[in-house]
Amino acid sequence: MDTIQFTATFPNIAPDKLAEFKQNISAALEKVRTETGVRQYDWFFNADETVCVVRETYADSDAILAHVANVGALIGPMAEMGGGLELEVFGSVSAEVAEGLAGLTPTMYSHFEGL
Repeated sequence: MDTIQFTATFPNIAPDKLAEFKQNISAALEKVRTETGVRQYDWFFNADETVCVVRETYADSDAILAHVANVGALIGPMAEMGGGLELEVFGSVSAEVAEGLAGLTPTMYSHFEGL
């Protein structure tokens, strides 16, 4: 499995920040449309729009690095509006990506088996 998947969760979006949070989603989507290594970049809200989950899939670690360079400036403000950022990573990332993610304390899962 070469692709790398992420689940990014913003666990507690303040109601007064929801509109701004959604504007940042639109800005991120516009930027990500230019990235060739992105395979999935989908945003989901729970029923009351207080939790947002992003499902992301990248071709490889280089695609992740390109993504962070492209939209990284939006992540901090969104984490503030979203009550933090919980990150799960599925697949093998390069040492450079692992080092870059370390401050976010992601839960890392290595691929075992699948199609």
